[in-house]
Amino acid sequence: MLLKKILIALAATLIIVYFYPHPEANRYNYEEGRPWNYSKLIAPFDIPVHPDSATIIAARDSLSARFVPIFELNQLIIDTIVSRLPEAPGTNLQRRLGAELRKIYSSGMVDMRTREEIEQGRLPKVRILNKNVLSEMSTSAFTSPRDAYVYLDSVITDPELHQYFLRSNLQNLLLPNYTRNEEECRRNYEYEYLTITADRGIILQGQTIIDKGAIVSSQDFTNLRTFEAMLDQMSNKQNQSRWLMLLGQFLYVAMLMALLMLYIYFFCDNIYNNQMAFIFIYSLITLFFLVGVGLNYFVAQGVYLAPMMIVAILVLVFFDGRTALFTTGTLALICAGVTAFALEFLFLQFCAATAAVFSLRELSRRSQLLRTSGVVALAYLLAYVALELLMNGSVEGCTWRMAAILSVNAALTSMAYIMMFAVERIFGFVSVVTLVELADINAPLLMRLSNECPGTFQHSIAVSNLACDAAQRIGANVQLVRAGALYHDIGKIANPAFFTENQHGVNPHDALSPERSASIVVNHVKDGLQMAERARLPESIRQFIREHHGAGMAKYFYITYCKAHPEEDVDKTPFSYPGPNPQSRETSILMMADAVEAASRSLKEHTREDIAALVNRLIDGQIAEGLHNSSTLRFRDIETIKEAFIKRLMTIYHSRIAYPVANKPHTQPMAQ
Repeated sequence: MLLKKILIALAATLIIVYFYPHPEANRYNYEEGRPWNYSKLIAPFDIPVHPDSATIIAARDSLSARFVPIFELNQLIIDTIVSRLPEAPGTNLQRRLGAELRKIYSSGMVDMRTREEIEQGRLPKVRILNKNVLSEMSTSAFTSPRDAYVYLDSVITDPELHQYFLRSNLQNLLLPNYTRNEEECRRNYEYEYLTITADRGIILQGQTIIDKGAIVSSQDFTNLRTFEAMLDQMSNKQNQSRWLMLLGQFLYVAMLMALLMLYIYFFCDNIYNNQMAFIFIYSLITLFFLVGVGLNYFVAQGVYLAPMMIVAILVLVFFDGRTALFTTGTLALICAGVTAFALEFLFLQFCAATAAVFSLRELSRRSQLLRTSGVVALAYLLAYVALELLMNGSVEGCTWRMAAILSVNAALTSMAYIMMFAVERIFGFVSVVTLVELADINAPLLMRLSNECPGTFQHSIAVSNLACDAAQRIGANVQLVRAGALYHDIGKIANPAFFTENQHGVNPHDALSPERSASIVVNHVKDGLQMAERARLPESIRQFIREHHGAGMAKYFYITYCKAHPEEDVDKTPFSYPGPNPQSRETSILMMADAVEAASRSLKEHTREDIAALVNRLIDGQIAEGLHNSSTLRFRDIETIKEAFIKRLMTIYHSRIAYPVANKPHTQPMAQ
């Protein structure tokens, strides 16, 4: 088991290290629009001044808007087309149609795509290449083969010439005489682009690149990037080992993953002993690291946009708040190497994670996530302002862009509600939200239980109240106990009349043998599991159905059979439930509550002594039979559960005040 966990942690580590930014790219941590927090930077060598990104983008947009494409004129195309016209001996039809074509081609003919650009006003002029000389020409007179054909069809009025025009198949002969020269366009575009984006000068060795405290402008940012790139080239030339840097990254991430594993081992048995839960924790860290790195790659300061508080919320919902804080802290430490200001990033994430955990605690309604998103946003913004005051002594460095990024991050936290359902389906966990929805008595299966087995339904509600009270007192999962108690007897829907609480004076067991009766009663566990599977109830709810009788017996029918066969060595198997015995505190509580609630109905007197005797006898009997040996209940818990049952049953069966009956007033006889 330990080897599997080590392999899971190692796989997560290798994935993270593979996508980790190269250390040499973070020689200095800085951001555009933020102060330079290092000492004055002096150029150790000459550095070319490349135009900044904004200038390059503006230049490219300007060039794209004003660039005039280059066309070539094919003067021989008209002669070729005329030569392909059909012969018309004894007439001058070929010459006359050729003359019309030459008039049209003299104005210029282009392809349909170019003609559409002209009509849309995107190509008012073109440049014509003629013997390596470029000259501009207006496109207003240009036509297309289709337009030329339509024009000729409309202007030729001579019937004989028109017939010849139709026979000549011109629609397949007309070709543009002005065509775009793509190679010349590309070459000229690149030349003009290089001209307007050429270096702006040079920072000579010994000159200042940037002063301490200066705001990093767009041009400064470009200069610093150029400086770092040149440093990297020199480092490569000096054969500095990149593998040692990768080793450092691996050790950094591996140590954090190992510390997380140690925390889980010592403080989270429920995660360490559950392989799916262990995989979930490490998968969550890996996934959100990749999200942060991906956003940082495409968006400046994108790692601040990654909604890492979803990690805290998901771990809190399925496990506990302490684990949520530790897991989120591990993720923040891993992602800190991606950011420009590691300490600032860690402080922001710590404040937000703490706010998320303490504002949520237990998620049972969707509205709580909206409130948590607001609290996280407030924590982010307050932490951001505090950092600016600490680092710069004023709030002038606060930017609306960073405030917007942090606010969007907080808003994305509400996506945890959607991810919760995905996690439940993939890993088989059950959230409090799902348990609350399952415990709704209007749920289809519970509605069916209420309609077809009203006695069992009332029994389930009573057991739920008993079990929840006990679970709350010992710190068990109350919502899980409530839902499990409501569904534990749904198998009785298959044969409702065979269970006492649903009978009305007629007992069908009177006509059956004890073995057959026991089989029907015992099978309500199997029937319940089948119904739960069809209804896609979570495995944690099915455990209550499977374990609420454990490997106990249908004692009434077993004793009846033994009395009828006193000389026989009776096999207990036909009278035993399939089990297993309760494996958790919650299912143990249900087994106790189920037995106590059913038996309490048969008490003639409901004094504290009678109820206490009943509770002690039933629970002590289950313990003596070993039904709770596999549970994690402690002796102290059992005493607390007994006391909770006694108090609850005393409340249910308390004696009521006898209301006096008013005497009827005497009526006076009417005077005669």
